Amino acid sequence: MVARAGLIGFLSALLLAGPAGAARIKDLVAVKGVRGNQIIGYGLVVGLKGTGDKSSTAFTQASLVSMLEKMGIGVPPGRVKVKNVAAVMVTADLPPFARAGSRIDAVVSSLGDATSLEGGTLILTPLLGADGRVYAMAQGPISVGGFAAEAGGSSVQKNHPTVGRVAGGVTVEREIPYSIEGKRYFELALRRPDFSTARRMAEAINQSFPGAAEARDAGTIGVRVPAEATADVVSFMAAVESLEVEPDPVARVVLNERTGTVVMGGSVRIQRVAVAHGSLSVTISTANAVSQPEPLSLGVTTPVQNSDVSAVEEEARLSVLEGGVSIDELVRGLNAMGVTPRDLIAILQAIKASGALAAEVEIM
Repeated sequence: MVARAGLIGFLSALLLAGPAGAARIKDLVAVKGVRGNQIIGYGLVVGLKGTGDKSSTAFTQASLVSMLEKMGIGVPPGRVKVKNVAAVMVTADLPPFARAGSRIDAVVSSLGDATSLEGGTLILTPLLGADGRVYAMAQGPISVGGFAAEAGGSSVQKNHPTVGRVAGGVTVEREIPYSIEGKRYFELALRRPDFSTARRMAEAINQSFPGAAEARDAGTIGVRVPAEATADVVSFMAAVESLEVEPDPVARVVLNERTGTVVMGGSVRIQRVAVAHGSLSVTISTANAVSQPEPLSLGVTTPVQNSDVSAVEEEARLSVLEGGVSIDELVRGLNAMGVTPRDLIAILQAIKASGALAAEVEIM
């Protein structure tokens, strides 16, 4: 008991320390084997106001007839109207360590030709895993973050009304077996594999728990549970996840040509390069007119089209960017040239092509 109290006190002290600007290990890695699982099911949404599937959607009719038969109600398929019913696919993520009785959310998506799920209620739907076993049951009212309306040939729509969410409407029925009790070894998987970050992470863990961690490769850290922590593995892993390390970022430039967005990491560096940037604007304007004949003459009215073509080239100045400049200096230098975000995209692509930009350029 004394040893456990001493361990908890030691772990609490570790949570208070950490280098400035660093990130927690839990934000950089995932514990192998501890992950969510996708579950899926087919169900019906009822209570719609005429926005459900059309009568030509055969599987919705068949599903409704089958459901009514299970309830002891026999209905001829041809007599069933489904305009207030919609067939849907129900998807959810079963989180790790979810226990029987836990409540989670589900996403409901229209499967037929329904126009809106607004105001509908999902009836009891089993959710299956990849092994075909039922892991949860879903039921409840649907929240749709949009609407659609149509009348007189005009229509209006906001967001996507054929996809909704059942908040807390999924009840976990079967648990996925996983227990950390008695475990003596864990593997941490880096979300962004990097040798430098993996080495720093192992060093940070070993500084607090000597000999507990080893960097197996750029994406995996092996962690052994110390003997003094075997009685409380949860506290040990909580302490490991709360340790802070400074990740080594990759020099990357992200360009979005559709929106003119440019995002550059702080590790971006360029070599000495000269940049000149200007733009050529060509304008063609057309004026339509008519040529009228003299009064009482035999002439005819003739259309006349006058076009004016003008070209304006902005003055481009040659600027020299010194080698090894930081991202701040690079932005200040380009701003001094009066470039716009879209101009900046073209300049960065040209600098990368010249070999002066030592960074990954990702175009979205």
